[in-house]
Amino acid sequence: MFGMSLGEILVIAIIAILFIGPDKLPEAMVKVAKFFRGIKKSIHETKETIEKEIHLSELKEEALSYKKDLEDVVHEYKVEIDDDLNIADDLRSEVTDIKNSINDISFDKLEEDELAQIEKPKKKKKKQKKKKKAKKGDEDV
Repeated sequence: MFGMSLGEILVIAIIAILFIGPDKLPEAMVKVAKFFRGIKKSIHETKETIEKEIHLSELKEEALSYKKDLEDVVHEYKVEIDDDLNIADDLRSEVTDIKNSINDISFDKLEEDELAQIEKPKKKKKKQKKKKKAKKGDEDV
């Protein structure tokens, strides 16, 4: 115990008997035992605290590792989602362009049809005027 041999312990015990006396020696031995027990308990508690701190630091490192892994995965998914959103926006703009082109073509076709319908009555009116003139000319003759 504490690196002392039996001979050293006996020398200390003899000196203690001489200085303390045989009457108070048992009380002194109890106090010394309590003192060493307290030191041993303190050392044990300190050792446990250090082990807990080491364990906590290991857990903290592990938690940080998991956090970094999760952040990497989230970043990857975010990049993929952003790419998908960009593709969706491109498709949406393409669909809008196609829709506008179809509307323009339909509008142009509609304008042509309307112009044709407007032209037809004019031609009919011209034909009718020619017929009337021809009738008047026939009547004049």
